[in-house]
Amino acid sequence: MRNAFARVLTELAKEDQSLVLFYADIGNRLFNPLKEFASDRAINAGIAEANMASMAAGSAMMGHKPFIYTITPFTTARNFEQIKIDIAYQNQPVIIVGTGSGLSYANLGPTHHSFEDIALMRALPNMNIVCPADAQELEILMPQLIELNQPCYFRIGKKNEPSVHDVEPTLKFGKAHTMVAGEKVAILATGTIMPLAQALHAHLSDLGLSPELVSFHTVKPLDTLYLNQSAERFDHLITLEEHNVNGGFGSAVLEYLSEQVQQPRVHRFGIPDRFIDQVHSPEDARVKAGLTVEDITQALAKRGVL
Repeated sequence: MRNAFARVLTELAKEDQSLVLFYADIGNRLFNPLKEFASDRAINAGIAEANMASMAAGSAMMGHKPFIYTITPFTTARNFEQIKIDIAYQNQPVIIVGTGSGLSYANLGPTHHSFEDIALMRALPNMNIVCPADAQELEILMPQLIELNQPCYFRIGKKNEPSVHDVEPTLKFGKAHTMVAGEKVAILATGTIMPLAQALHAHLSDLGLSPELVSFHTVKPLDTLYLNQSAERFDHLITLEEHNVNGGFGSAVLEYLSEQVQQPRVHRFGIPDRFIDQVHSPEDARVKAGLTVEDITQALAKRGVL
């Protein structure tokens, strides 16, 4: 997805002279095509993420449309104060790009894992959160975030994420995208964990259910219209994310539905509330975190969904 991000940004920057990229000394070759025609708009801020966020906020105040880009924990947690005060409080249209989100850098350990980033960004007023499932969703949604002209956290993967759509989807910021219509049970997934959601959907279908499968690419603002309708259509909602079960997408869904008169039962699946270490790959990490079709199916059976 990082390759898709660089490509789309380069294409958009050719048409929009106000687009500016600040990056924290990674992806130097990745952004060479952008630097070839706009070297003054591709700024290496060095390994100084807090400065990068403040530089972008100042750039936005000058009328630019800045992006900041680095590995997710360093573009969210390390510079959280600057995002809070300089970007969110000032309501500046900076797009904060976190690459390698969730377990993408599994083998590098907790320093490079990002299980708390959605929770951090959700807590900030004025902040929007978008988590595309694949490069195609990224390409469709990215121009919409620029048009939004507001602070936004763009949570993307690393590389080699599989495509999850057979045909080009019609995606709109803030609106959930139903990939497969169903009844009684709905699987709501956000971000690059969608292939697992698809595998779970196939498995539950084999067990005789007709689950709905939804890409909830926008975590904030939530598509409350879909959630209101889901209260009438489904007995169970399954939320799936590569993020701590506390404070993330599933929590946002549960919080909203808890205040509604009619509510389906919500089953949240994500990273358990512990650090994941001593793993060698994202797949290995998901097994350790219990994010497998088998583990989720067993949990759903115990909860009376099956």
